Amino acid sequence: MPRPLSSLSGLLIGAIIVTATYPGFAAPKAAQSDKPAKVATRGQREAQDVTYGDWQKLCFKAAAAPMLCRTSITGKFPTGQTAIRVDLIEREGTTTARLQLFLPVGMYLQQPAKLAVDQGSPVRIPYSWCLANACIAADVAPAAIVKEMDSGKTLALELVDSNLLALTTSVPLAQFASVHKGAPAKTLEQYVDE
Repeated sequence: MPRPLSSLSGLLIGAIIVTATYPGFAAPKAAQSDKPAKVATRGQREAQDVTYGDWQKLCFKAAAAPMLCRTSITGKFPTGQTAIRVDLIEREGTTTARLQLFLPVGMYLQQPAKLAVDQGSPVRIPYSWCLANACIAADVAPAAIVKEMDSGKTLALELVDSNLLALTTSVPLAQFASVHKGAPAKTLEQYVDE
């Protein structure tokens, strides 16, 4: 009568041989790669019921830290719920900027958000985290897209939802350059007593 330990080791060796011999049993290539796999969408639709506000620039100054400025626009659904918020975040004294998108939950998180200015080259922004009411996609903004936003007319945004439908919307850039290069609408300061 075989001992349970030897039977278990025989099964384990058999499973390893089957996995190594038959590629169909191996992990999918997407799981083995660091890059997200491009997903074929099942269709496309435009989010037409989003109303965009004005671009705004807010700056934050905390004690001796460099000032941080955020140039943002928010799009809302007719219900008042935020549909999208686009932030360009820049810190005083640095040359890099950060693009951050607040999006509704229900997106296919393995497919990054895709941005393009006036039919230009797309930039992919991966999802960073999700909250109960929004998911955030964020990454370092290439200098070229910031320049394109300053001179562009629309920022095309494409997302993939959990039904694998491509959702598109166009964010207006008409006011972006003047707000981005201008003085902040408000500067919030925090003083720390030591």
